[in-house]
Amino acid sequence: MTDVSGAADAPADRDAERRERARLYPRVTSFRSRRGSLTQAQQQNWEELWPRIGRDVSETEQVDPTAWFGRSAPLILEIGCGTGTSTAAMAADEPDTDVIAVDVYRPGIAQLLGAIKRAGLDNIRVIRGDAVIVLKNMLAPASLTGVRVFFPDPWPKARHHKRRLLQPETLVQIAHVLRDGGVLHIATDHADYAESIAGVIDGQSVLTPTDQAVPFSIERPVTKFEGRAAREGRPVTEFVLTRVPR
Repeated sequence: MTDVSGAADAPADRDAERRERARLYPRVTSFRSRRGSLTQAQQQNWEELWPRIGRDVSETEQVDPTAWFGRSAPLILEIGCGTGTSTAAMAADEPDTDVIAVDVYRPGIAQLLGAIKRAGLDNIRVIRGDAVIVLKNMLAPASLTGVRVFFPDPWPKARHHKRRLLQPETLVQIAHVLRDGGVLHIATDHADYAESIAGVIDGQSVLTPTDQAVPFSIERPVTKFEGRAAREGRPVTEFVLTRVPR
């Protein structure tokens, strides 16, 4: 007799996954879909830490940073934290600053949770899902001291440029949630994307380049990803922009 339980479960599992993706990412996104399972240790960290320091993206629930962190402090949003190498290092260097890290890739977030646990960090919170929804729906106007966007997906093919995160409308959304004098810090190692970002910046007036002191550190640790870019001769272009007074 043939066991058909696995065959019956597989379509249901796929349907559940599609529903979950539709909930977390209900638009044409600026990131690639990647799947990956957690190690046993990562799963344990997830079960231990996620209920307190993590949440999924929501179109209806706005974040209350004071309640979530248990204090009032300068707040930074990091879009696309990856495995959290920079996130954890910079948060450790600035314990008086709170960081909300956003990413879609669960194993990467799980690595960040491990770093948080090992270092005993309590100034990082994590949102899993589309950062554009976070900007639009989950943050109060003028609530952020800073936004970090490090090495966003460049979508190098011309037909995919519409998927790039840093479009005019995204800069407007970022400016909306930054307080006056708040800072947007961007880094990319993709020359064409850097040129595109420069054009987007030139086309708006609410975020302006600055070489003055900013209210948090813009010193980034060099990650393995950035080290590889340097070895391959891809220089990093950085943009530091301040929110002009309303």
